[in-house]
Amino acid sequence: MDGDRRAEEQVADLQPAEESSELRESRAELAAMEDRWRRVLADLDNFRKRTARELQRQREDERARVAAEWLPVLDNLELALEHAKGDSDPVVQGIRAVRDQALSVLERLGFPRRDDAGQPFDPARHEAVSTVVDENTPPGTVLHVVRPGYGDEHTLRPAAVVVSTRSH
Repeated sequence: MDGDRRAEEQVADLQPAEESSELRESRAELAAMEDRWRRVLADLDNFRKRTARELQRQREDERARVAAEWLPVLDNLELALEHAKGDSDPVVQGIRAVRDQALSVLERLGFPRRDDAGQPFDPARHEAVSTVVDENTPPGTVLHVVRPGYGDEHTLRPAAVVVSTRSH
């Protein structure tokens, strides 16, 4: 114990009673460096977060772009099936299966086909291509879907619809 006490006294003798100006400057410089270091760390963290958000947005945009490229193909499959009507030919059944598979892929990508007939017209989800006077339905109701729309949270393509109106 005596040895420990002597060591503490020797260390105390080495430390000046007042800090030298050089030591104060060094401590201030160290504090400034530590502040800059913390700011750089915060900037780096913000950069990482911003980059991750941008990457996610680019992925979503690319997924939507690729999905949108397939819509004309899907429309043509629908047109072929419309012309075939209830035909039980194996080729027609094959086209129906391909159409169903394409619809399933779009749904998994986050762009399900919407059934908008009977729904209120929504300019964010619908594109009115015509209006029809119909006294039996409320004005602004989608009567017929000319071209289906795809997407829930993000609209891949608005539905082209015929909307009801009242006569004046």
